[in-house]
Amino acid sequence: MKSLQVTQVQDPGTHIDGIDKVSDKSIVIPNKLVTVADTFRGDQSWFIAPQIPTDLSIQVKETTYNVHKYPLIAKCGYIGRVEVQTLISNSSNVLKLENFPGESELFETILKFCYGLPIDFNPGNIAALRCASEFLEMTEEQEDGNLISKAEAFLTFVVLSSWKDTVTVLQSCEALSPWAENLQIVRRCCDSIAWKVSKDDLTSKDAADNQESWWFDDVAILGIDHFMRVVSAIKAKGSKPDIIGKSIMHYANRWLPEMDMELEGLRGYGTGKSNLQFSIFSGVKKESTGHSKEQKTIIESLVSIIPSQREAVSCKFLLKILKMAMMYSVSPALTSDLEKRVGMVLEDAEVNDLLIPRYQNGDQGKMANMPNSFEEFTMQDIDVVQRIVEYFLMHEQQQMQLQQNHGKFNISRLLDNYLAEIARDPNLSITKFQVLAELLPENARSCDDGIYRAIDTYLKTHPSLTDHDRRRLSKLMNCEKLSLDACTHAAQNDRLPLRTVVQVLFSEHVKMRTAMQEKEPAQSGINYEQDGGQTPATTMDIKTLKAELEKVKSDMLELQNDYFELQKEYEKLSNKPKKSSGWGKNWQKIKNSFHTKLAGDEIGYGQDRQKSPNPIRHRGNLRTRFSMS
Repeated sequence: MKSLQVTQVQDPGTHIDGIDKVSDKSIVIPNKLVTVADTFRGDQSWFIAPQIPTDLSIQVKETTYNVHKYPLIAKCGYIGRVEVQTLISNSSNVLKLENFPGESELFETILKFCYGLPIDFNPGNIAALRCASEFLEMTEEQEDGNLISKAEAFLTFVVLSSWKDTVTVLQSCEALSPWAENLQIVRRCCDSIAWKVSKDDLTSKDAADNQESWWFDDVAILGIDHFMRVVSAIKAKGSKPDIIGKSIMHYANRWLPEMDMELEGLRGYGTGKSNLQFSIFSGVKKESTGHSKEQKTIIESLVSIIPSQREAVSCKFLLKILKMAMMYSVSPALTSDLEKRVGMVLEDAEVNDLLIPRYQNGDQGKMANMPNSFEEFTMQDIDVVQRIVEYFLMHEQQQMQLQQNHGKFNISRLLDNYLAEIARDPNLSITKFQVLAELLPENARSCDDGIYRAIDTYLKTHPSLTDHDRRRLSKLMNCEKLSLDACTHAAQNDRLPLRTVVQVLFSEHVKMRTAMQEKEPAQSGINYEQDGGQTPATTMDIKTLKAELEKVKSDMLELQNDYFELQKEYEKLSNKPKKSSGWGKNWQKIKNSFHTKLAGDEIGYGQDRQKSPNPIRHRGNLRTRFSMS
């Protein structure tokens, strides 16, 4: 028996362990005695130095291997098929494997197999060995028990039966495209994962959330392409949409960490419209172009595989990924699809989720969706929210025959709170505010306290509005739908137009009268049950209340007459601006006088209440003052 030793040389006189990675090991070849040569060929060269010289040099990546042709030709159809001498044009006679699917370490394993050494199959290298053996055409036609059949057997009977090994092989396929795709390795791994997930769902329908999500962390380590393949395979197996949605949200939290980061805020914000220059920056440092493209690809891919069912993902997640989509300027079609999805579940949203800032496009240095005028250069992207609300109304109209009409009241409170938030923006135009407030139909709001608070906030932020604009804003609310506390606040609000204040006062009077009328029969019934009938004191209290109500009504009529007279006087003096301030002072005196009268009535009523403990006379809460700011 004679031996052959394989050695790597990096520098002259330096020897490194052979292919078998163990020093002083020999490959036994019958009938030949082989010793180590003292020569080497170039840097990073592998050579086999027997008494019979090598006759083939193969270069893989940056490493060159000096080997014997016969062991390779016997098992590799690719090498045996080519005419080496005719393909090699340079003097070094080196065959370059430029499209070899793998690194040089993988080719070392192939060499070991060709020289008869046993090799180790494991989940980390089996996909690469299968692709490399296909490239080198190591089929059964060359030799029985060749590398293709052995790799296929290990992949089918060992890897695919194990969940962990299957995920490991699928992850290793990311660097083996397109070979792994063409050999159906990716498809088989995805089908195996999907089968195991669906089988677990069937056997544990009533499992807890932590049991349903046992596989989320494992598939989250995959690249976006293979993750999409896995999710598509799991969908095809009939898994529940909410499970698919949870896995997508879990994957997004891992690969899109910016989703949960707060904005740093505004930078370079000017006070005037002419010098308004600001941009929104995320809480992370400026990213490289390659990373931005990767994030954009992930966002687009995740949006495309979200199940269509509304319960699949939460509204908060949809709004978060919508912000990310706008930050990375994904395709308009996907952005529009996200807006429609948000519109379907808008009643589940919160105000902070709807605060979508205008992001700066870092590639172009311009603000995304930049408006044409500085007046609409707002901090928040209001157009997006407007489209979302419109999609919501369209969806509600389509579902009206199948579902009860309960969402509009929720969306009205949400929209009013959103209007109150954006009203603080000094650059929000009154037209944009009005259009957004009028999106909902008139019967959508059961109470107008929210829209009143938004209007009052806008008037505070924009003190230079004209009277015409103030009247435009006041028309957005229905004074009859204001609560008693809101009426009390609005009646003393100097920012509201005069006509609106009168309407509020009248509405307040009607609400007080209604409250008294509702209180009378209820209290009378209680007293009748307690005393067996109505006492003279109770009768006197009711008469006193009626008299007070009539007095308030007469005061209200007088105030209306004064208003009409002042309005006529104002129209006559409209061409004399110097005298307009006197009209404002007269109105202030009348309004203060009216409230002084009401307050005096309450004081007198409180003194009378001390004389009689009857609970029917407790109406101090009807004039409670509150602050809407």
